[in-house]
Amino acid sequence: MKRLIETIRNIWRIEELKNRILATLGFLFIYRLASFVVLPGVNPEYLSALDEQTSDGVLSLLDMFSGGAFSNASVVGLGIMPYISASIVVQLLGMVIPYFQRLQRDGESGRRKINQITRILTVAILVIQAPSYLVNLYQKLPSEAFAIDGVMFRVSSTIILTAGTMFVMWLGERITDRGIGNGISLIIMIGIIARLPHSLLAEFSSKLVSNNSGGLVMFVLEFLFLFFVFIGSIALVQGTRRIPVQYAKRIEGNKQYGGVRQYIPLKVNAAGVMPIIFAQAIMFLPIAFLGYATQNAESSWASSILSTFSDFTGFWYNFVFALLIIVFTYFYTALIMNPQQMAEDMKRNGGYIPGVKPGKKTAEFIDSIMSKITLPGSILLAIVAILPAFATMAGVESSFAQFYGGTSLLILVGVVLDTLQQIESHLLMRHYDGLMKSGALH
Repeated sequence: MKRLIETIRNIWRIEELKNRILATLGFLFIYRLASFVVLPGVNPEYLSALDEQTSDGVLSLLDMFSGGAFSNASVVGLGIMPYISASIVVQLLGMVIPYFQRLQRDGESGRRKINQITRILTVAILVIQAPSYLVNLYQKLPSEAFAIDGVMFRVSSTIILTAGTMFVMWLGERITDRGIGNGISLIIMIGIIARLPHSLLAEFSSKLVSNNSGGLVMFVLEFLFLFFVFIGSIALVQGTRRIPVQYAKRIEGNKQYGGVRQYIPLKVNAAGVMPIIFAQAIMFLPIAFLGYATQNAESSWASSILSTFSDFTGFWYNFVFALLIIVFTYFYTALIMNPQQMAEDMKRNGGYIPGVKPGKKTAEFIDSIMSKITLPGSILLAIVAILPAFATMAGVESSFAQFYGGTSLLILVGVVLDTLQQIESHLLMRHYDGLMKSGALH
């Protein structure tokens, strides 16, 4: 506690860091306020039907990712997921289309062009998703819930929902530029945290008030299990394998460099929580494009697909979800880790891996190690991600069960640790002690 208080004091002494943290909190506060602003023309007194619709299934996940904005019929009801879906498409195009590969190599100018294309694609996705969301409103809410009827409401609400998501995307970018941490990840995290009290109360009511499913004993056991999953999530996010690197001695003037052995830490899960966020965005696409309410249809190919991918306790949903996480783990690791560049930097600085020739052989060795540690890391990530399905089948209330797995708990752990590491780097640059030591929490 003493160290925490001292760290807060140190943060307050650093003007830039203090302003960044306050800016981040301010932007997040604006986002939370926007999630309660109901679409013009919708009477909020009739939104209980949406609450029931998002009480379980995939829509409960979508509502959690939007911090309850979906069930509030908010102007930001579609959340940030359309932008993430567009980002996935653009990054995949970068693997197969030379034009996008060229943009990725063009540095800052290429990045700006890619961001522009991503925004345009986001708008295109929203133009499809927004009308689908409005159809769901018409089916779930009574006619007296709408003060504006007909084409005017559909057109105006589509524009507002599109603008709402673009505004959330803008807030995320401002957090990244002017705040602390990754803005998009923090927006997702704050939405998940916002649903925690509601989920906890629902589980408390289920186990204690109703005296069902074991009562207090079961409630305590659930929290105990959640604690172990939390510890395992931290280990999964921070786990590393170290590769020894020997630096040759060299003399420049009167100074001697090198001659020591250091270690390169390779993360077991270098991709962090991004594979889960990417995979979840893909899992939301069927209901987003085929219709949020079509899943209730009695028969059709669309309702068949939606019934399969709307049940997050079902086999096929979890199988596809786990497979996507494994694929995206390799994909994202390949984006952020470049063995060839690491080998060249090592050779340039007079370093080499004992027993491995510098250059191409070193790059192949690092690539081989990354492949070996990424496979178990991706499988563990997938297992943690599908834990909510097992928790639900074990009797845990549906909304609270989401906090047992990667769709919530692992995202919370990953984003919090990443943000703490950024705060730590600001403190260390100014010779202050932080909360962390050698990448691990005290």
